[in-house]
Amino acid sequence: MITLTEYLSNPCGTLSIPYWKAKNIVIPPEMKILHDKDFSADILSDYTDEKYFRLHHNLKEIPKITSDDFEIATATRKDIKAIVQIINKSYTDISVNKELIKSYTKTPVYNAELWVMVKEKASSEYVGCGIADFDAEAKELILEWIQVLPKYRGKKIGQLIVTELLYRMKDIADFATVSGKVDNLTNPEALYRKCGFVGNDVWHILHKK
Repeated sequence: MITLTEYLSNPCGTLSIPYWKAKNIVIPPEMKILHDKDFSADILSDYTDEKYFRLHHNLKEIPKITSDDFEIATATRKDIKAIVQIINKSYTDISVNKELIKSYTKTPVYNAELWVMVKEKASSEYVGCGIADFDAEAKELILEWIQVLPKYRGKKIGQLIVTELLYRMKDIADFATVSGKVDNLTNPEALYRKCGFVGNDVWHILHKK
């Protein structure tokens, strides 16, 4: 396990996951996690590969995104059912339940102000949500779930969610991180880069065949 000082010197290049998670996780023997600089295609003869980008934001220059059609507000625990529905409708390969989402409120990095919902003003329908964590030890804002219902994509709702979370922590956190699948068809990496995230770190999550 690396030290906090080592992590803070290069968060996205040092670990594939946030520091707080790395302290509490045990990698199973059938799995390998390699940074792209240490990866060789030869390993694919024995392992399957999922690639994840990892980006960071210094919280210095945050674009201001506003909307006349949508409003964003802090979520409450009563919104968990809606959050589950939004997440499940946003993916074809991921499914969550209320118990899983509720479990996030019991972690040491839970911050109620970092759970947000987006509502369409005209219909009062929830169209997106965001969940982020704050690690007080590393002073790191961690974006975890940023979802927009498929029929509402392309309306800058994702940018509205991301920048709102960044603004909420810009005077508290030292930096923010986010990760996602490189091959995700919705191209979340482009969204985060529009919001000021930078970096070129790619991690390979390898599972024994």
